[in-house]
Formats: sequence, C-alpha cells, structure tokens
Amino acid sequence: MKILFMGTPDFARESLKALYESGEEIVAAVTQPDKPKGRGYKLCPCAVKIYAEEKKIPVYQPDTLKGEEFSSLLKSLSPDLIVVVSYGKLLPENVLEFPKYGCINVHGSLLPKYRGAAPIQRAIINGESMTGITTMYMEKGLDTGDMLQKTEVEISDNDNFETLHDKLALCGAQTLLSTIKSLKAGTLSPSKQNDNEATYAAKIEKNDCLIDFSKTAREIFNLVRGLSPLPLAFTHTPDGNILKVVSCECEKTDNMQVGVAPGTVISLDGGICVACEGGSVKILEVIPQGKGRMNAQDFVRGRKIFVGDIFK
Repeated sequence: MKILFMGTPDFARESLKALYESGEEIVAAVTQPDKPKGRGYKLCPCAVKIYAEEKKIPVYQPDTLKGEEFSSLLKSLSPDLIVVVSYGKLLPENVLEFPKYGCINVHGSLLPKYRGAAPIQRAIINGESMTGITTMYMEKGLDTGDMLQKTEVEISDNDNFETLHDKLALCGAQTLLSTIKSLKAGTLSPSKQNDNEATYAAKIEKNDCLIDFSKTAREIFNLVRGLSPLPLAFTHTPDGNILKVVSCECEKTDNMQVGVAPGTVISLDGGICVACEGGSVKILEVIPQGKGRMNAQDFVRGRKIFVGDIFK
C-alpha cells in the first residue's frame, strides 16, 4: 500500500515516524512551506520535513493544494492511501477522492467532541478528565467524517498542553498503525458521528488567554495549564505591564477574604496568591514583559509586588 503522508508539526512527526519504522511504503511527505522564525526571520523547516529528509522520504511543500500542479503530483505519486495529521489546510475534493482507500485523519480528541483546530488546549481549559485520539475518514466537512478507531487518554491535574500533546502524539501514532492494520485486513467498521453531540475547538486567540479573576480558582488553573507553555495565559500587573503565567495552583476555597476584589494579591507566601471567585490561585512561575521565565518569588522581589495590589 503506497501512502502519501500530509502533516506539519511535532504532533504529526510521531505518526510519520511510526509509519516509517513499521515498514510502510511512504511515497512522499507533504508539509506546509517553511516559515520565518526568530529575530532574523530565518526560514525554518517544520518537524515533519526535518524527519522526512533524515529518512530520505521525498518532501513537497505546495503553496496550494488546488490547481493542476498538485493534481499532477498526485498522479505521479499515485498513492493508495493518504494519511493526514495536523497538516494545517483543508483538502480539496479532488484530493479527498483520489486514493483508492481514501484519506485517513488522526485527530486529537474523542470525536464528535472538540472538532476543530485546538482540541487539546480546549479539553484542558474546559476541565475535561478524559480525551483521546480518533482516526476517521476525511470528507469535505471539518472533522465530520466517519470514525474508524478511538483510544482514550486520561487528563490529570499534572498535565498541561505540552505533556498532553506529547501523550496524544504517541497515542495517535499507535492508533494510526492499528487503523491501517485493520484496513489491510478488511476489518474496519466506520461509524457515523452524531452531530448533535459535536462541539467545536476554535483556534486559540489572544482574548482567550487573558485571565479573568472573577472566575473560580479551578477555571483559572485549567486555563493556565491549557495554554502552557504556549501561547500562555496572561494578566496585567498594577503598573499595566503584561505578565504571562506559566504555572499556578488552586488554593483552598476558605481563604477568600470577604470584600476583597477579584485579582487582589492576598498573600506572597510561596508565590503570588491572587483572589478569585470563591477562593484564590497561587501563581508559581511567570514570564514578565521583556524578560525570561522565572519563579514568582523572584518576580516579586524584582518588581516589588505587595499584598493589596490588583492584577487586571
């Protein structure tokens, strides 16, 4: 079975690696064009491109999948199956219909929940205790295709976006191999998604990252870990500077002082304890505006944060 792999970031690399190491015939890898990074805006290759070139897998980086150029490439590669993992673009209809065995996608949620661009972050932010991987046949809709296999992954309080991303990337790779094995054996049993149970995991925007201290400690805790280490939740210090929060913990709900406004610093013992709805959160690690990552106590000493200050 000739496989065309389409993917871009670290999450996708694990699936490509699993396919390669299992001995599958990968005719090529299609990734997004290199993007500029850093102060010098140097063009940097993505994780899939780096791995593919290491393994001598042909790499293609089309600006668009529409038009004759990519159609000609498909005809020349003639894949039996297209595997798509976090590629970053919707596939046009002519691509979806090209391979004999269709296009299989690896998605980082238990569909139909969390369709869309940010399923891992949204699951943590929303306080889910369980997520997982779904492999599915692709169609024109956004993550609406028939489901093939699912694997559950627990979300613990120690997980943030980075740790859960890494667990799901490995889980996705193994679920993909299992799906292809069943495809070859003729034992796949696709099932329709229930659209009435669908939820949408929208792309993370800057407004999503602003901490609202009128929410509960648990909600703020979930927001912070769901956005760590990137793009990071943030607040504004009393002098108006942005303060990104890398990690925090929930404090006891009985330490809230009556009449204290949300966002008020109520203690500096072991971190920055900030009042919120029904309790408080203790900020442990931060990235001040224009500075590097540091623990909250070092930030307090350097910026002279006091009890009674209000984060906005």
